Amino acid sequence: MEKEPSMPNTESQAATLTGGHEFDGFLGKAFEEKPIWTGLYESIRDVFFPVKLPPLELTSQPIPVPDRMAVKPNPWAIGIAGTVNLLILAALLFFGVRKIIEVSKGQTSATPIDISSWQPKAPKGSDSNGGGGGGGEHSIVDPIKGRTPKIEKTPIAPPQVETVDKPKLAVTPAIMVQPNIQLPDNNLPNIGVTKSANVTVLSGGQGSGSGIGTGSGGGDGSGNGNGFGPGSNGGAGGGLYHVGNGVSQPIPLITPEPEFSDEARRAKYQGIVLISMIVDAQGNPQNPRVTRALGMGLDEKALEAVKLYKFKPAMKDGRTPVPVMITVEVNFRLY
Repeated sequence: MEKEPSMPNTESQAATLTGGHEFDGFLGKAFEEKPIWTGLYESIRDVFFPVKLPPLELTSQPIPVPDRMAVKPNPWAIGIAGTVNLLILAALLFFGVRKIIEVSKGQTSATPIDISSWQPKAPKGSDSNGGGGGGGEHSIVDPIKGRTPKIEKTPIAPPQVETVDKPKLAVTPAIMVQPNIQLPDNNLPNIGVTKSANVTVLSGGQGSGSGIGTGSGGGDGSGNGNGFGPGSNGGAGGGLYHVGNGVSQPIPLITPEPEFSDEARRAKYQGIVLISMIVDAQGNPQNPRVTRALGMGLDEKALEAVKLYKFKPAMKDGRTPVPVMITVEVNFRLY
């Protein structure tokens, strides 16, 4: 007889499946769906009446371990480590300070300036000493052509056209000019400007401040001052006064040292800058300009220093301060 095929034990399989839902997804069985009211009830019950679980039982046993903080430190190790660190720090400080001292010595910018080399040479007695003068009476007519006024150190009356034949208090008009300079003159009877186109009408000229000419200041000519000709501040020859012929040289009082530019200091570049400038009647430098350049930023540094100079002004005949033109030598040198 043929044996019937054995059927699987459905009861045991059902018992296995009802034990949990862990493998329901793998076995193809759908999860059991609960109504929403059931889930809501179970959530409220868990909040107000939680299930009491049995107490936990401690099954582990503590293991004794050594206390590292209770170990006594080794004084030899601490002493050796501290000594080594101090020696390293002392070596770093020694070599670092030594290097700083060497660098500062090699790049010092102290520049002693020899003041004696600034003093310009006095011109010879026959040379022009600069200066000038002019004047006028605000006339629209050119100044009258005439002879040169009398020369005096301290003139009292400025030159002017003769409008009165015989004044009661006669004062000879004069101008201040260096005594060793020979001025152009003529034989005309009137005092006037030697180079003028007006030879007929008596006129003091278009200038101002008394005197004769087109300038100002009580002189004779087109300059400013009580001198003769173009220029300023008395005298003759044009331009400013120069040292010599009764004009003393200005004496430096405040002379700050110039600073090196960063470019010149790095290149260790040095030399001399010549600066021409005017020392006015108050002893202040005016209009400094470089006459011999050095470059690398040193020309600008020299101008900055020269503008801070202060002088005792040059004196005319030891009494009157006058402006003069001088040349300053600024020496940049690394030591």
